[in-house]
Amino acid sequence: MALRFYNTLTRRKDVFKPLKGNSVRMYSCGPTVYNYVHIGNLRSFIFVDLLRRYLRYRGYTLKHVMNITDVDDKTIRNSRKQGKTLKEFTGFYTKAFLEDLRILNIEIPETMPLATAEIKGMVGLVKKLLDKGYAYKAEDGIYFSISKFPGYGKLAGLDLKQLKAGASGRVRADEYDKENVHDFVLWKFWDKDDGDVFWATDIGKGRPGWHIECSVMSSKYLGQPFDIHTGGVDLIFPHHTNEIAQSEAATGKEFVKFWIHNAHLIVNGQKMSKSLGNYYTLRDLKKHNPISMRYVLLATHYRQKLDFSETAVKKADNTLKRIRDFMAELKDVRGQDKGSCKLCDATRKGFEKAMDDDLNISEALAVIFDMMNKVNKAIAEKKITEGCAKSVYDMVLDFDRVLGLKLGEQDTWGSAKDASKEIRELIERREKYRKEKNWAEADKLRDKLKKMKVTVQDTDSGPRWRKG
Repeated sequence: MALRFYNTLTRRKDVFKPLKGNSVRMYSCGPTVYNYVHIGNLRSFIFVDLLRRYLRYRGYTLKHVMNITDVDDKTIRNSRKQGKTLKEFTGFYTKAFLEDLRILNIEIPETMPLATAEIKGMVGLVKKLLDKGYAYKAEDGIYFSISKFPGYGKLAGLDLKQLKAGASGRVRADEYDKENVHDFVLWKFWDKDDGDVFWATDIGKGRPGWHIECSVMSSKYLGQPFDIHTGGVDLIFPHHTNEIAQSEAATGKEFVKFWIHNAHLIVNGQKMSKSLGNYYTLRDLKKHNPISMRYVLLATHYRQKLDFSETAVKKADNTLKRIRDFMAELKDVRGQDKGSCKLCDATRKGFEKAMDDDLNISEALAVIFDMMNKVNKAIAEKKITEGCAKSVYDMVLDFDRVLGLKLGEQDTWGSAKDASKEIRELIERREKYRKEKNWAEADKLRDKLKKMKVTVQDTDSGPRWRKG
């Protein structure tokens, strides 16, 4: 099956083929570093991580750029409130964001430019738009004239003919809603609210608007057109709509081939908000296993709304425990190796078919769980060879290159010899009673170990234990 993604621009699943050979060039809208990112943001970054991991699993090379927005209305406002320089303020939250990525096992993109380091390119793009007549100077900044660009709104499905009546207005704010379909700011002239945040340039003393930042950073590092642009559905308008307009107006070329957007996250059936007490950052949820958090943010298809709850995280704990226990069982299979493992072939085909269909992660996980049920039955009936068990184990680890659940690193089962002296002696005595079929004494020791929060698992190769 060919790899397909739902393309917001065409509103259908299109076959994906890179523009240049086997190399994929992808841009993702990164965080605006004015605060800690919340779990809704993290859902978006988990989706991007799944996408980049699967592209590489499918054999593509990848150049992935994710920007850091370190100058906009919010960063300036909040840094001034705290009495910090913009660089000091945004540097703190940039570091916190990178730590969140590490905790959730999200791969770092190949390039992560800071908007403040790309001002020269932004000035250059504004000058080009002025020269071509797509931009004009006003008293408070330089604006893009949407009436001059016939394709304006195509990504969001907006009808420019219906919008022209209101297009003579201007909006200077970086973010606004569909009720404000007006000319948007490219360069903001300095005013007192900006404090010491400005650049003295030949287009005026000021700073860039948010939208132009991404156009410049994506084109600089990826060229134009490039293959994939990602972001949340909330960015379709105005941000991505404006990116397309200014980029294509400046170059006369298509900006991006595939636009891939993830849906919103809600919490316990409600929109996340501080007033409802359901607004979470990763730091608010630090009592939970971060890989379980990753599983919850990963396991719902990216175009479906994700309803997050702490109950779901606890269920993910059990799901991951089940997978790791399965992996441990596979390592304990002993016996003659005969032939190949046909189940592996069918499972891999099923996994790849699901993921090729617009990253259908729920179906891909279902394929894995179905395989686990069949293998567990074969283990119980001693109908699986050691070689087949090893093939299944290696296949799951290969899938984990896509899932990023650290399945090869977190097998917490150990043999009795690895336990403390007290626990080891109890496990060995219990095993002795089991061999003697003295089940009553064996059960007493099992209960004693349980009170010590030690779980014992009996296998053909001897007892194993772990805490919990």
